[in-house]
Amino acid sequence: MTFLEKINYYLPELIQSLEETCIMLGYSMLITLLVGLTLGIALFLSNPSIKALNINYYWSFNFLITFIRSFPYLLFVISLIPLTRMILGSAFGPYPSIIPLSIVGIAIFSRLVEQVLLDIPGDIKVLAESLGATTYKYIWNFILVESRSGIILAYTTTTVSMVSYSTVMGIVGGGGIGDFAIRYGYQSYENEIMYFSIIIIIISVFIIQMLGNFIARKIDKRK
Repeated sequence: MTFLEKINYYLPELIQSLEETCIMLGYSMLITLLVGLTLGIALFLSNPSIKALNINYYWSFNFLITFIRSFPYLLFVISLIPLTRMILGSAFGPYPSIIPLSIVGIAIFSRLVEQVLLDIPGDIKVLAESLGATTYKYIWNFILVESRSGIILAYTTTTVSMVSYSTVMGIVGGGGIGDFAIRYGYQSYENEIMYFSIIIIIISVFIIQMLGNFIARKIDKRK
């Protein structure tokens, strides 16, 4: 078969794998945004240089995040199989894959959010205190407004990393484009299909990165 004939032959499986990847990334990145942003703000407020929250929170969160990020991802996924099966009744497929992807995404994004917030000039805090802003108003009306462009870029970076991690899920039965590349490309000795899958992943990453950069530039009011 020619290359186009092979693509046409495997097209239903390719579409299904892309749908599974979208499910994994869509849900995990939503959870990452909600939990990771909150955890990143908590890390910032409890940071020893800020001390707006109890510093013990910082060391607890810092240990947990560092532990997760240092864990080899494939082994991390395998170690979570009993927990995933207990929660969802299955450890295979796109929906069980959401759990390990979300945990890793939260760890990466929260750390990046903390770094972005730490780069905010100290004058912002002085201004907020002089206006009598509460902690909630300081977060919502000052630091999030000042750092929104950086947070968008941090979220974009996390999403790009999650695209890479989602392909690993194919090795442990999570489905997705990684599973398609391995099953119908590598294991079937169809190198063209494998390389085509890689090209799709690369193009997706470029689109995500350019979209994130565009949004970050649009909402950056510091210029």
